[in-house]
Amino acid sequence: MGDREQSGNVRFRSLYMFAAALLALLAAHEWIAGLFAGSPRVLAALTVFVAVFVQATPFLIVGVLLSASIATFASPQILQRILPRQRHAAVGAAGMAGLALPGCECGSVPVARRLIDQGAPSAVALTFMLSAPAINPVVLVSTAVAFTGYPEMVAARFAGSLATALIVGWVWMAIAKPNWMKSARSAAAPGCSHDDPRGGRFHTFSSAARHDLIQAGAFLALGAAIAAALRVFVPDRVYDHIAGNLLIGVLVMAALAVLLALCSEADAFVAASLTMMPLLPRLVFLVVGPAVDVKLIAMQAGTFGKGFAGRFAPLTFLIAVICGCAAGLVFLGADA
Repeated sequence: MGDREQSGNVRFRSLYMFAAALLALLAAHEWIAGLFAGSPRVLAALTVFVAVFVQATPFLIVGVLLSASIATFASPQILQRILPRQRHAAVGAAGMAGLALPGCECGSVPVARRLIDQGAPSAVALTFMLSAPAINPVVLVSTAVAFTGYPEMVAARFAGSLATALIVGWVWMAIAKPNWMKSARSAAAPGCSHDDPRGGRFHTFSSAARHDLIQAGAFLALGAAIAAALRVFVPDRVYDHIAGNLLIGVLVMAALAVLLALCSEADAFVAASLTMMPLLPRLVFLVVGPAVDVKLIAMQAGTFGKGFAGRFAPLTFLIAVICGCAAGLVFLGADA
């Protein structure tokens, strides 16, 4: 057995152990709650954590299965065939293709690599990479469920995310130079490739779904825990100050989106749980997260080169924050 296969088996065993421990925690949450009956804050944090995780998990599973299906059975050549020849129009078509060919953040990076290797302009491939995880139907439905009573959040998220993908694509088309992106056709994001030469398509599908589900579940657990801690343990006066200074709120939530690296099918439930924050900063959280986070930066550096990531991530972050704010002002109003 090669070193690569051994490390892969160890990684999956570790992930399985984490998943088993998490399921045990959820199953025993009532017993654990009894232990902390005398500590209302800990009990409230546990309640928030379980609520966020349980609500988000079904959408996470559906999103992962759909993404794995697209990655396994839909060739990048499909997107190539439907794209217009005119480059600016192709960027627009690639942005809208995220609705029809959804993917997870992890899977969209190698898909973009393959599109570029097959001759697609880099701006077109990167636009699809940003749109597929952000505007797909599972993400929009999960946002509607998480923000029940706020249908404008769905429209604002769709508009902000699509605008981010399109503007980044057009700006990249205008400013990018060939040496900004690693050209090695064999480049692959570390730990995120869904290609598996050892079996057929079903093996590739199950491997991709297993990897993405456990990885995304781990980030969701972390995000739910941080959301619970922020909601329960941070003093109200901090949020009162943020509510009075929208710029600080936007920057805090944008930074949180980058650090948490949540799956886009589940991040709406974390954002919805942060009821002490105004709607606009929470919308920015939802627009920034699928576009740029620490996990994506690492994957892009491994796939396209560190020089690319060093230029693309700040550009994407800036445009996502601006588009999120603009969409919020249009759909949520100035008082959101």
